[in-house]
Amino acid sequence: MTRKSYYTLLFIVLLSPTVFATTIYKWVDENGVTHYSQEMPPEKHTEKLYSEDIEPKKVGSVSPKSSKPIEPKKTELEAAATKIKSKDKEQAQMICDSAKHQLNVLETHTRLTRKNEQSGEMERMTEEDRQAQIASQKERIRLFCVK
Repeated sequence: MTRKSYYTLLFIVLLSPTVFATTIYKWVDENGVTHYSQEMPPEKHTEKLYSEDIEPKKVGSVSPKSSKPIEPKKTELEAAATKIKSKDKEQAQMICDSAKHQLNVLETHTRLTRKNEQSGEMERMTEEDRQAQIASQKERIRLFCVK
């Protein structure tokens, strides 16, 4: 046997799982509590376990599954839109068309002006206001346009 193969064999033997195996003692005390230890307790009936035979448990938890799907509650705006769509389909279609037109204008033009309600003067719309209006029109389209 060559020196290299001798060291290889020694290395494999040292890293085998049986080298690292330990004896574990399991017992139940008078209160019904289960204990595990590598040292045998005095005057206790124990069960011997070997570490290489113990299957590790999965770590983590499983989330509970709900029995029925939870429906999200409607906001006031969604409730009003549903009411308008059920009572007056023409009005809902007009709101949808208006929202689509306003969204088109807001997305294609960046320098928009509007009339100030308090002073009556024309003022330039800020980018933050423009983005808020775009979000508002998209919400109106989602609520009133039939899919």
